[in-house]
Amino acid sequence: MTADPPTRRRVRRVGDTALLAEVDGPRPARALAAAVTAAGWAEEVVIGLRSVLVVYDPAAVSPADAAEALAALPPVDLRGEVPREVRVPVAFGGPDTDDVCRLAGVGPDELVDLFTDAVLEVAVVGFSPGFPYLTGLPDALCRVPRRDQPRVNVPAGSVALAGGFAGIYPQPTPGGWQLVGRTDLTLFDPHVPPYALLRAGDRVRFELAVSTRITPSTTTPTGPGTRPPWSPPPGVPEAFVVEQPGLLTVVQDGGRRGLAYAGVPRAGPADPLAHGLANRLVGNPVEAAALEVTAAGPVLRCTTAGHLAVVGGQAAVSIDGHPVGSGHVVPVAAGQRVSIGAVGDALRSYVAWAGGLVVPTVAGSRSTDRLSGVGPGPLIVGDRIGAGPAAGSLHDHLAGPRPADHTTFRVLPGPHPEWFPADVLDMLAAADLVVGDASDRVGLRLRPSRPVQRRSGELDSQGMVTGAVQVPPDGHPVVLGPDHATLGGYPVAAVVIGADRWKLGQCRPGDRVRLLPVSEAAAADARAAASRLLDTAPVGCYPVVAG
Repeated sequence: MTADPPTRRRVRRVGDTALLAEVDGPRPARALAAAVTAAGWAEEVVIGLRSVLVVYDPAAVSPADAAEALAALPPVDLRGEVPREVRVPVAFGGPDTDDVCRLAGVGPDELVDLFTDAVLEVAVVGFSPGFPYLTGLPDALCRVPRRDQPRVNVPAGSVALAGGFAGIYPQPTPGGWQLVGRTDLTLFDPHVPPYALLRAGDRVRFELAVSTRITPSTTTPTGPGTRPPWSPPPGVPEAFVVEQPGLLTVVQDGGRRGLAYAGVPRAGPADPLAHGLANRLVGNPVEAAALEVTAAGPVLRCTTAGHLAVVGGQAAVSIDGHPVGSGHVVPVAAGQRVSIGAVGDALRSYVAWAGGLVVPTVAGSRSTDRLSGVGPGPLIVGDRIGAGPAAGSLHDHLAGPRPADHTTFRVLPGPHPEWFPADVLDMLAAADLVVGDASDRVGLRLRPSRPVQRRSGELDSQGMVTGAVQVPPDGHPVVLGPDHATLGGYPVAAVVIGADRWKLGQCRPGDRVRLLPVSEAAAADARAAASRLLDTAPVGCYPVVAG
């Protein structure tokens, strides 16, 4: 008698760097996610309501081997798990209380009783860092839908419900859930590991925080206060002082890995190719911290001698008013002013300093995530930027042709073909797509000549990747950037290949872009070519000695 064959699950490709495994619900998703994490080959594991997204490095494991491993991997047995219970004190009474009572057919006191009597479970964490999707609401509350019009800013600590879930907003963010109360509990703190208070599988009990309910209010908090200028920590030498910060200048390193489970995006450079080339020129590791300049850059007064390189967008670079160009190593002396002017033919440039830049670390990275606000934030006047010790050898300049076309995105099929016509990739390839004004590091919002066809409805929330071409109900595609939310509910028609994700950082509002379908073999060849470029484009040894 032979043993039953192991159960295999359906696995979908998500571009050339991720896989999506389908499961039956949040608990099986947790069991599979635990098994993938223990296996050790995944870079990120994101739990969805009925899926597990696994991001991997195709240089370490082939897409075919990764898909085979995920399809057959036995889940962790959670039967002996003892869930943690977290009590959340709530002052009930929010701006949507009357609407929720009407929709649920209950009075205000009964609404509070329904919340405080329920034992809820954290199904997934996402949307924003630390945001829990809580299941187990009574049937009356499961009938409450999202608001017709989302709010521009939901106050931190807001307790809300929509579509069968309860949730708590950890930060002030836009949101469309119905607000019924507030809590002072901190759900996410980027300065204290493990950062998120709640994790999938936790039990949550709401309890009354005060004897009287808060007065409903529609006011929203103002933005964060102005921070004081940075100074290097003791023992770290100072590279330069910021005299003018530029339009939007942030520090980006390789980003945050391993925190997607808590709803924290990776962030990192919008153009990782230019970022990596700038670092390689000055002898840094590819993922060292460097400045990301958007449109027009800063003025920096050097306080110590060093070497820098500027790569990307053909930015106008000068030292003490003398143009020095970009794409090569530039020596600077103490007291000199470096000006990074307009980024010429694209959107972003990167300024790398030999030794890498030292600014405050937040949640294990010096990158700034513009969606959730996690990270040290943009430069301000008076920031004193530190520098690490220079370790690698300086190159001289970038040689050979570098990719110039930042508006043609090679794509692979998306993981949701059942949501679209069979020829959706051909439709996208033929479409006239214009980058909209609202585009940023979170995503490129494309205006198509004709809306992309898709079926109605929303996905169960599932993990998303940079480069995913989401299609909202209006049919206007959004290509997700490095600061995208870790979970999403819009189907994905295509995924930009890993080798072309640098282009997301260089598209400007008004640019016309093209989505070009390619094969998996072509994606692998492009990935290898990008890796070779990082290794071979920086040439020479600074300083170059004649003869």
